[in-house]
Amino acid sequence: IQECLTMPICQRALLACLMIGFANGYISAFIVLKRSALRVGTISHGLLPGIALAVMIFGLSQWSVLAGAIAAGLFVGLGSLFLSQRSRVDQDTALGILYTAGFAGGLILIAKLGIRQKLDEWLFGGLLGMADADLWIAFIISAIAVIVLTAYQRSILLMLFEPNIAASVGVPVRALNYVLFGVTILALVSSLQAVGCILSVGLLVSPAATVALFSKDASKLFLGGGLVGALGSCLGFILAYRLDWPAGSTIVFLLGSLFLIGYLFIYFRRSFFRHD
Repeated sequence: IQECLTMPICQRALLACLMIGFANGYISAFIVLKRSALRVGTISHGLLPGIALAVMIFGLSQWSVLAGAIAAGLFVGLGSLFLSQRSRVDQDTALGILYTAGFAGGLILIAKLGIRQKLDEWLFGGLLGMADADLWIAFIISAIAVIVLTAYQRSILLMLFEPNIAASVGVPVRALNYVLFGVTILALVSSLQAVGCILSVGLLVSPAATVALFSKDASKLFLGGGLVGALGSCLGFILAYRLDWPAGSTIVFLLGSLFLIGYLFIYFRRSFFRHD
């Protein structure tokens, strides 16, 4: 562990885990309360075609990957909403069509561009390959996400639980929904380097879901989810380094395991007191 903490490449990876884990865990409160985990999962898969298209047009760089991923996420999310409003197809069906078609198109483009060596990194993450520019991107996105959700936390909770009352007291419900959607897309993009687009939904759901097992206070899910996300990401990376496991997969597996352990603890504690 000491070697892991002293190597510059590992220090960068741990710093990324801390920032990305906290920001994604913080946002996971909104995802859990809104019950939109599966929708976020489909959008995360839809990032790949935007990345491939941006690389084809602008070349391979951190900024082209970032711009392509954001554009793809917005296209899949807003495109599914547009189709559901203008046809008989519901939004979940439209999401399924757009993300599968887009994902397949992204794989075709990557094969044609001859950059298959980057495919695993985009799909499953590459923490040890993070450069200083990647850290700055993660920091900026994380800061934006946490600041926005903190500033509008009361309005978000009111909108989620009492949307009619929120609208009546002046909360811009539609605009706030779009802002939160944009923040979620940014969070997915920030976790791309850490765990990849396939596993990013785990980082955006598990932290707050774990906290929700122990608390009924919705406001505690934000900070609690952030702390669980940061701690789980850092511990997952250290474990992956020690055992020579894939870092992104280990982080998501550890966060899922923490949720399962928490559930079992609550279940057996209730069973014990009920029996007693």
